[in-house]
Amino acid sequence: MATETAEPKLREPNTSTVSLSRFTGYFLWLGTVGFGGPIALAGRMQQDLVDARGWISREDYVEGLALAQLAPGPLAAQLAMYLGYVRAGVLGATLVGVAFVLPSFVMVLALSAAYMRFGGLNWMQAVFYGVGAAVIGIIARSAFKLTKLTLRKEPLLWGIFLLLAFSTAWTSREIIWLVIAGGLTTLAVEAFPKHAPVAASVAIPWIGAGLPAAALPVPGLLGAGSALTIFLFFAKAGMFVFGSGLAIVPFLYGGVVQGHHWLNDRQFVDAVAVAMITPGPVVITVAFIGYVVAGVTGASAAALGVFLPVYAVVVLLAPSYKKWAKNPQLNAFVRGVTAAATGAIAGSVIVLARRSIYDWPTAAIAIITLLVLLKWKVPEPALIAVAAVVGLVLRGHGA
Repeated sequence: MATETAEPKLREPNTSTVSLSRFTGYFLWLGTVGFGGPIALAGRMQQDLVDARGWISREDYVEGLALAQLAPGPLAAQLAMYLGYVRAGVLGATLVGVAFVLPSFVMVLALSAAYMRFGGLNWMQAVFYGVGAAVIGIIARSAFKLTKLTLRKEPLLWGIFLLLAFSTAWTSREIIWLVIAGGLTTLAVEAFPKHAPVAASVAIPWIGAGLPAAALPVPGLLGAGSALTIFLFFAKAGMFVFGSGLAIVPFLYGGVVQGHHWLNDRQFVDAVAVAMITPGPVVITVAFIGYVVAGVTGASAAALGVFLPVYAVVVLLAPSYKKWAKNPQLNAFVRGVTAAATGAIAGSVIVLARRSIYDWPTAAIAIITLLVLLKWKVPEPALIAVAAVVGLVLRGHGA
């Protein structure tokens, strides 16, 4: 109890002494050098902003992390925007969001331009021969870690996980209504018997926040590769990122490869690889996809589409967040959706592996990558760099 009474006294002077420009500059720096995925980035924010600098109170940080885990959207970007909101309201959330995403966006644009120019050359194909296989190992390890974190020993969550893993692997798509059904099932089992009226009043508005985006049509009248079509598709995708930025991968595969035919299988795996070798949010892979479809305009539309819902969630929900953050019904729904999203990631490992692992060298690269990540804390970009060199050695002789 002593810490609870002490923290409010520290909160105001700490957040008021740092200028907004300096606070924003920190996120520009983190977006430039921050590797390791959402959990690593969130941990870095706590270490730097809470423990070292004291710019954010521990209470504000914990509340922001809980919001990022509850609400749809990439966790690290959402947490950064919330901390910006704590510092300077809507202006702070806006500046921090742009600063955090911009460096990786620019890097992906550069890599996308190089890919489109040199992608047909032997040396570039050799690089992605190794990198694509390593990506499978990285996603498999992420699915394993998320399974341990989110499912524990709860049979219901395991059932939802297995259903989505099987359906995603079988259909090569993330079936959104099954994801929502996972949340509703958990809500019904854990919350309705005790608090049915309250559960319904909490769950229905929350689900409604995602359904308009899910129901948004992407009609042919908009044009197959128009900026508006790209924006609407990725805005819909951004509403179903739960648990990890990689949760967007199975959803994207179904729409990008099978639905719109914007990318082929090989290009899609390469898009995920590009996201892995750049800092910042993993979902920045959408910029690569948008670039392949419609150049810089497409990349901008895709990035805006996937991050705008995240920004809207922070700005709209942050003022009233404390009122509903600890609601057991809402938490039950989100736990079910997260279990479903984790299952979809596991299923996507199988889907993508069928495209990237087709001989013994690629199988060896994927397995070794997975084993190394499970045993040691090796930076993922370092493993991808090694895989690229191996690809060049094995396939680059004709470059």
